[in-house]
Amino acid sequence: MDAELWDVTDAAGTPTGRTHRRGDPDFPASLFHIVSSVCAVRPDGSVLMTRRAAVKDWGLFWELPAGSALAGETSAEAAVRELGEETGVHVRVDDLTLVGRVAEETALFDVYVAHLTADPVLALDPSEVCESEWASWDEVLRRCEAGTMAGPWVARLGEIGARLAELVGP
Repeated sequence: MDAELWDVTDAAGTPTGRTHRRGDPDFPASLFHIVSSVCAVRPDGSVLMTRRAAVKDWGLFWELPAGSALAGETSAEAAVRELGEETGVHVRVDDLTLVGRVAEETALFDVYVAHLTADPVLALDPSEVCESEWASWDEVLRRCEAGTMAGPWVARLGEIGARLAELVGP
């Protein structure tokens, strides 16, 4: 399978007409690619956390399902696709509420929330995820403090966690 191809965007997330192949060196300076995440919330208020496969960067650390947008995909489309691929949870773009965007070194990281109407059956992709858990928002924050959350998530939640907590609800 060919490596992923990403749209290269400016700081506002507008595609520049250029693409970058995942894993290639020399990502263009001062430009970005889009990465999207979904905080899936069950009717009982718990959120879906996934533990990264051991072979991945930040292997065995917890996170919310996320991944890079492929060339031609919108941020929301990527969020829907990644949630489905990694966990088997299927939502529609219309089910997503944008929480916010965090600018990182080479990525614009968009976080969405999706309130599920039922308790879904999970189908984890073992190449991406080794474990999952439905957890309270307090548990997500506890994992950040305990150092068991993937490092980039600590900074992301520091920036937009309060808004995400509001949208997750009590």
